[in-house]
Amino acid sequence: MYIDATMAPQAYLFDLDGTLVDTERDNVESVVLAVRKLGAELDADERRFVVGHSWNEIHALIVRQHGLTISMDDLIASAVEEKRRLMAEKGFTPLPGAVEAVRRFGRRAPLAVVSGASRVEVSDAIDGLGLRAHFRFLLGAEDYKRGKPDPEPYRSAVERLGVTAGRCIVLEDAQPGIQAARAAGARVVGIRAGNFVGYDLSAADVVVDTLDEVTDELCDRLVDVVS
Repeated sequence: MYIDATMAPQAYLFDLDGTLVDTERDNVESVVLAVRKLGAELDADERRFVVGHSWNEIHALIVRQHGLTISMDDLIASAVEEKRRLMAEKGFTPLPGAVEAVRRFGRRAPLAVVSGASRVEVSDAIDGLGLRAHFRFLLGAEDYKRGKPDPEPYRSAVERLGVTAGRCIVLEDAQPGIQAARAAGARVVGIRAGNFVGYDLSAADVVVDTLDEVTDELCDRLVDVVS
């Protein structure tokens, strides 16, 4: 049963990679390996672009930069194959405070994952963490035409939950996701723990080191500002 608090958040929307699970480096590596099989190599800027952006934008960049004709679905399938091989060797590691935050916030309001990864990647990670039962739904790149930093992903989640954007807390580790959430009207907490590429998180309403620091009181204050 959710706590009926007038000034409490109506929903918590989680990014996945780099926010809940330590997989950003694996995402980059899986895309690099998939593109390499096509005879192309991602440079440093392209590898950085993979972090925080949705597959929609990643695919568009890769085919444009390298003159490839592969579809997004086929590129995703190839990258998923590589990522599953990588994760079979190391397993899914939750970022500090992630599991407890999901359980704690889930006692207060509905939860959803809003990710730029593919649906398969999202499902694999959430199942790997044993957290599926806590989420109303999981959104991946195939669920929107425009991914982060476009606000469509977070607007879709807000509409599906039937809540007010300004009463939603978004947890993000990357600049594109923060931009998307802010443009959708949500309140945003930037999490440094998984931000291994050093994205500037200052556009978030507040920035913390780990999810352990995202207290109920902090979230209540954030939504109270716009209530």
